[in-house]
Amino acid sequence: MAFSSNSYGVFFFILLFSFELSFAQLSSNYYATICPKALSTIRTSVTNAVMKEHRMGASLLRLHFHDCFATGCDASVLLDDTSSFTGEKTAAANADSLRGFEVVDTIKSQVESICPGVVSCADIVAVAARDSVVALGGPSWTVQLGRRESTTASLGAANTDLPSPLLDLSDLISSFAKKGFSAKEMVVLSGAHTTGQARCSMFRERLYNETTIDSTLATSLKSNCPTTGSNDNLSPLDAHSPVIFDNLYFNNLINNKGLLHSDQQLFSGGSTDSQVTTYSTNLNTFHADFANAMVKMGGLSPLTGSEGEIRTNCRKIN
Repeated sequence: MAFSSNSYGVFFFILLFSFELSFAQLSSNYYATICPKALSTIRTSVTNAVMKEHRMGASLLRLHFHDCFATGCDASVLLDDTSSFTGEKTAAANADSLRGFEVVDTIKSQVESICPGVVSCADIVAVAARDSVVALGGPSWTVQLGRRESTTASLGAANTDLPSPLLDLSDLISSFAKKGFSAKEMVVLSGAHTTGQARCSMFRERLYNETTIDSTLATSLKSNCPTTGSNDNLSPLDAHSPVIFDNLYFNNLINNKGLLHSDQQLFSGGSTDSQVTTYSTNLNTFHADFANAMVKMGGLSPLTGSEGEIRTNCRKIN
């Protein structure tokens, strides 16, 4: 389907209006009186989990992204399969790779013990993502709160709406535009790959068949990611600074050291090259823009008011 420039204008106006309406129903101090220890409880648990395993910070951040980009920030990604629906955990982008469920379970148990039936799993996931980034040396932001949970999940939405690491730049831009994000916001959110790891199966094609990969990096990766087998072997998304939430990811792209095809597409002679360059030279700009984009992402189609429910167990509906 072709869109005129006017059609795109109307499309983005509707998305922007929906985004602003969502935040009109969320509040940064939602738990201030009904569960005042909620945020400190989440922060302590996340900090402990990240200290125990640094990779968990990236995993909790990714969990929030994969929740919001499917059906909205409604904790649908946490639901196990039932007889009436298939959950999102087996989607192509989630199967055998999405992590952090046990940390969310632990936090939910803790907040239930102090405020039964009050703190939603969707809010826990959103706050845990922010606290993970902070624990890894990244920026903080004010999380809008008051989300409720879905009573179903959508494997189809997870399969179609979560961007693949194999996408070219134009498809990446389109994928994020469907959720109301600009190309600039797509680039800054991709900066989350400054921390965490990826499986061999996600970058093997790039490693052995693409020419836009630094030869030294490629050689170092091949021993852990052979042409066949070892699909689940892990390599850092940012080889130079694999844990800290800094801007070296963007420096890597400029030097053809992006691990995933979709990473390197951000600096490949296209429209986003200049944005990558900006972030590679200004950590503060990257952090500020990332924080703003995360606030926006947290406002994707939340359930509020009497919509949905507050689950007792994050993995199943009440």
